[in-house]
Amino acid sequence: MRKLVVAGLLTAAVVPLAACGGSSSKAASAETAQRNAEMFEIDQIERTWHQAASTHDLDLMMSIWAPDASFTIGGKTVTGKTAIRALLSKAGPFQPQNHWLSDTPAYKIRTTVSGEKGTLYFECHYIDTKTGEVASVVGADQDVEKIDGKWLITNSVAATPRLKP
Repeated sequence: MRKLVVAGLLTAAVVPLAACGGSSSKAASAETAQRNAEMFEIDQIERTWHQAASTHDLDLMMSIWAPDASFTIGGKTVTGKTAIRALLSKAGPFQPQNHWLSDTPAYKIRTTVSGEKGTLYFECHYIDTKTGEVASVVGADQDVEKIDGKWLITNSVAATPRLKP
C-alpha cells in the first residue's frame, strides 16, 4: 500500500511540473523525481528491518547492513556484519519463543538524502501476537549510504524512545 501511495505522490509531483515546459523546470523535475526515488529506496530499509524482525529472518536483516557497519545498542558498539548478526541473534525479536509483529508508525519515520549518503530514523514497536501487548519499543538513528547501487546501513545507534501516554 505504501508503494502505491508513494508512486501516486511521485506521479502527482512530476506530471504537473513536466507540463510546465522549459529546460530548467524539466531539470528541476528530474532532480525532484530522483530525490524522491532515493528517499523511497532508503525507506525500504525500514520495511525490510520490520519484515526480518517479524519473521525471525536474520539473513534478510543482514541484507540491509554494509560490510563494515557499526551498531550501538545498550551502550555497546559492535562493528562488521558478523558481530552485528551475533548481537541481533540474541535480541528479543529473533528469539524463537517470541512471536512479535514489528511495525513503525509512519509519522515517526524521518529520512534525508544528500547524494550517495543519507539518514534514516524509525521506531520499532514490537507487538506480542498472543497478547496484543507492546513487548518492546526501540528507536534507531541510522546513517545510510548507497554502496554498489544499494542503500545500506553504515551506522546505527539504537535506544528506547519514551512513549507518551
